[in-house]
Amino acid sequence: MTIAQAVDELISKSPFLEEALSEELINVSSLARKLQPEIEKRLRKPVQQGAVVMAINRRPSGMSFRITKEIREFMSKLGDVIVRSDLRDYTFENSTGLIACNRHLMEEIGGEKEIFCTISQGVFETTLVVSNALNSRIEEIYKKEKKLAQKKHLSSITIRLPESNTEVSGIYYFLLKNLAWSGINVCEVISTSNEVTFVVEEKDVHSAFSILMGMKNA
Repeated sequence: MTIAQAVDELISKSPFLEEALSEELINVSSLARKLQPEIEKRLRKPVQQGAVVMAINRRPSGMSFRITKEIREFMSKLGDVIVRSDLRDYTFENSTGLIACNRHLMEEIGGEKEIFCTISQGVFETTLVVSNALNSRIEEIYKKEKKLAQKKHLSSITIRLPESNTEVSGIYYFLLKNLAWSGINVCEVISTSNEVTFVVEEKDVHSAFSILMGMKNA
């Protein structure tokens, strides 16, 4: 094994490190100092820090760089960004009765175009994200079901995705990473083939919207 091979192997194991290198956010000398002991262990001989620095600088752009380039091109093609406020979510334990409750709710609000309602069924539980206006009806329809959690004061941001979104790796990671780095907690993620919706607390919706629009217009 050569120094270059050891460096490549160590960096490739950490996508976050590779991404930070591609964005020139890391001091190469400091990174070389950190990697040096492990490289010496693998090569079973002492190596010079300068040689490690040179190997890092000569390393070709990795998968992270190529993915990031594809994502940035993809982001410019994003469609409408739609914000909805005054939402809350409920989580119920799955049961045979819950399916009937979901059907009842959808039949009742079928003609109400201003109502926001999504139902996500998991293996053990189901979450509803709905307009606050449905609160009393939810409490009545689901009164016999076991409620596991409830959150208030939520908003959603829905992004229309190009049809090619399933062909580009890392789309959701890129979106969520930028929200996380800004300290925004995403309460729920709801997706269809060409849409993704992030549910956040009302206090964060303006910041989240600005971040997502900035990514679209970058």
